[in-house]
Amino acid sequence: MVRRLLPVCLLLALAACSSQHDTPAPVSKEELAPAPTASAPAPASTSDATSTAVQRHLADYATVKLVADLSRFDARQKKMIALLVEAADSMNAIYWQQAWGDRNALLQKIADPATREFAEINYGPWDRLDNDQPFVDGVGARPPGAQFYPADMSKAEFEKSPLKDKTALYTLLRRDAQGQLITVPYHEAYKAELEKTAGLLRQAAKLAKDPGFRKYLTLRAGALLSDDYQASDFAWMDMKKNPIDLVIGPIETYEDQLYGYKASYESYVLIKDQAWSAKLARFAKYLPELQRGLPVPDRYKAEKPGSDADLNAYFAVYYGGDANVGAKTIAINLPNDEQVQLKKGTRRLQLENVMQAKFDQIMRPIAKELIADDQQHNLSFDAFFQNTMFHEVAHGLGIKNTLDGKGTVRKALKDQASSFEEGKADILGLYMVTKLADKGELDKARLMDNYVTFLAGILRSVRFGASDAHAKANMVRFNFFKQQGAFSRDEKTGRYRVDFDKMTAAMNALSAKLLTIQGDGDYEAARQLTDQMGAVDAELAGDLKRLDQAHIPVDIRFEQGLAVLGLASPSH
Repeated sequence: MVRRLLPVCLLLALAACSSQHDTPAPVSKEELAPAPTASAPAPASTSDATSTAVQRHLADYATVKLVADLSRFDARQKKMIALLVEAADSMNAIYWQQAWGDRNALLQKIADPATREFAEINYGPWDRLDNDQPFVDGVGARPPGAQFYPADMSKAEFEKSPLKDKTALYTLLRRDAQGQLITVPYHEAYKAELEKTAGLLRQAAKLAKDPGFRKYLTLRAGALLSDDYQASDFAWMDMKKNPIDLVIGPIETYEDQLYGYKASYESYVLIKDQAWSAKLARFAKYLPELQRGLPVPDRYKAEKPGSDADLNAYFAVYYGGDANVGAKTIAINLPNDEQVQLKKGTRRLQLENVMQAKFDQIMRPIAKELIADDQQHNLSFDAFFQNTMFHEVAHGLGIKNTLDGKGTVRKALKDQASSFEEGKADILGLYMVTKLADKGELDKARLMDNYVTFLAGILRSVRFGASDAHAKANMVRFNFFKQQGAFSRDEKTGRYRVDFDKMTAAMNALSAKLLTIQGDGDYEAARQLTDQMGAVDAELAGDLKRLDQAHIPVDIRFEQGLAVLGLASPSH
């Protein structure tokens, strides 16, 4: 989840199963180095105009302190949490290498303190909430392939390459001494950092009271050093009672905008809200029934979601790496391994403290500015929580493998896969809320709250910018809903009003379109829909500019770490 459009950019078009691979021939240290960045070196000075713009963009983020009540944990568990935070923090160094390259070299060349701080927030010199605009003088456009591929590699060269593991999640593309493309496994490219992380996880495992969590940490440590994550994913799925959780490793592929093949390192340390989790548990059992009711022909819903899927609520206490760049996620749906999903389902983790912060500091102010006066009472945190929760559940619906038998939807849709998956989850999340209200599992009298809050959520997410999969998905949905009359806009006030019946019809129509394209693995249809429906028109651009003028933050940044949690470093 992640990025933003400023008024100057608003008229632009918004443009993981565990892979096994052959071991490449040994390579030299030079060949293991990050791919050279396509941008020019950052100069030692920063212009006044750049510094002023950076100061303005720092205000795009509201600061949120990541804390949780740790009083119920004993000294041993608190030491374990501290070890997990240190392990999670180690993902930052690897993600810097994937996103930019040499972190210290970049920061040392930036004289202006504000610009240096902004580079830290963005893990590089490109503004993740402003369509990846460079904010360091002399830096060019962000390479679509980040540091996963050589800067001089063309798509044609990649497509012609006979390397069997070139599309694998956990390999880098590099050149050998003769200039030929080779692959380098992640566990070799980032060996020093990963050995440190694995060691911290093994120390934490010895302190874990829950046997399932101990097993997961041990297997995950091994996975970091082998790039074989499936066993640890299965172990993570089997954990049901552990009060502390950790997500860590190369997971999402948002950073790879060239193909969407390569996973980036990220991490979360989480404390379970036992009371809320108990309330959510009952919804998972409806997943097979909801799959059968999807508004598409049977062949597009023939796969059966895993029966072990569960829902839980957590307080997040640390975000690292890809999770901590740009717009911050408020819920997690993992693992991405399609084989694990089909056998076990997924776990949906609602990050309620982060969700509450976004609702209070961003969503509510947006609604006051852009939602019709007579529907503002329909904006509620409960609806926001439900919409977000069922977005994550909806990742388990639909189809994971294309109907033509040629592989996964993710591989078939390439760079469109992430935005289509997010769009599917958003729209099917609303579908699930509607169906569960019909069944009496949710309050049908409050269903309008979910629809109005859903529209406010679209207006929040389209501000993340063209580089974000969620923003692309929201822009497509906004324009589709607009065409279908799902909402209207008052010309005098510039405020939006939901039409319940038309939004329900539009929801079903868009669900069918997205599920069909995914099932067919139709890349051209996916790209065409994004191109046609992914543009911000002048009217919406003006409305979003009003949010900037009202100084409503675009997203949040964190105060986090051991000091914030009141924990001592386990190494002292």
